[in-house]
Amino acid sequence: MAAGDVTRRASITAPSMHRRPSARRGSLIKGSQPSTSQEVPWDIIDRCALPVVLCHALAVVLSALLNALHISQISVFTLFLWFSISVTGSLWFYHNLQVTAAGKAVLVTGCDNVLGNALARRLDDLGYHVFAGFQNKAGNIDADMLKEDCSGRLHTLQLDITSETQILSASLYIVDHLPEGAQGLWAIVNCESWCALGELEWVPFSVIRRAMEVNLLGPARLVQVMLPLVRRSRGRVVLASSILTHVAAPVRGVHAASLAALDALAACLRRELKSRGVDVVVVAAGEYTTGNAWLSEEKLLEQARDMWKRLSDEQKGAYGEDYFEQALRSLEKYTKSADADLTAVTRALSDGVTRTFPLSRYTPVSPREKLKSLLAEHMPRSLYEGLYAD
Repeated sequence: MAAGDVTRRASITAPSMHRRPSARRGSLIKGSQPSTSQEVPWDIIDRCALPVVLCHALAVVLSALLNALHISQISVFTLFLWFSISVTGSLWFYHNLQVTAAGKAVLVTGCDNVLGNALARRLDDLGYHVFAGFQNKAGNIDADMLKEDCSGRLHTLQLDITSETQILSASLYIVDHLPEGAQGLWAIVNCESWCALGELEWVPFSVIRRAMEVNLLGPARLVQVMLPLVRRSRGRVVLASSILTHVAAPVRGVHAASLAALDALAACLRRELKSRGVDVVVVAAGEYTTGNAWLSEEKLLEQARDMWKRLSDEQKGAYGEDYFEQALRSLEKYTKSADADLTAVTRALSDGVTRTFPLSRYTPVSPREKLKSLLAEHMPRSLYEGLYAD
């Protein structure tokens, strides 16, 4: 018998006979190992790109004017270099201004997942008073460890953002435990997410409804309830999203649709709150940079088996088990990146909280994902569809 027959993977639609051991927390959160970070500073590039282009345009115009008036024979390159250094230096100083953490409180939801947990730890290390919301706090080892490892400024909350009662209870708790002298919440950071995968015909409607409740309706209601507290402190709202809202991809339609709606809500909310001094920040992370922060291989297999069982015989015949398995197996490269460096994502989320002048949108993504999103936004649709035909 060939070796390949012995090591062949089990079918994604068949029950698993054993469970893959979960990775240790230390391997998932690499924020403590900055030397290994592979992040690309897209936020700096996004902030400086347009001003540098304008510097070149100004250098061309000014050099032509000075030469025409016989005032100076200075070259375009010299002017461009001088303008670029001045503008970039000013922007670097402007970009790195940070607010004082003392006396500021931040609500972080979704601390059950590794990303929210890592962010709560980071903000606590920076000196903020953190209210860490857990969808299931009772008997949660992660909640106990977070409370034990962090300072006394951190509070753990039972907070399912789809529960009206729990949102209201959390708001009352926060009001009673704000740091002394604080007028309200400095920031809300929503890291809760429900990742529903599968082609639209495969996904049960109950799962679609759940995705909309967690990814759109829950954050909207959370912001509604907490916004008076944020408005008093002239703080900010930070929402975790995905690069998938700009880049269409098969098997991710429901997930992308719910987050695209959240992006649109954030864009409108940003304009509504601008006059109130409240910033609205979207962190659109990539699938490679978040690894299995929201979807582990175990959860992927569980979703796949449940979807396959729910399909009718006609649907199973139309698609076939091989196609079904191949479509969902294509996502394994993300779930298997359990050791993905989360530094870029946690840094973007914390920058939305700590920067004096945060960007409206951060994109902690891989270079491949950044290129694809730029082409999706600026290339003619027919060319883009031909280039990235799946």
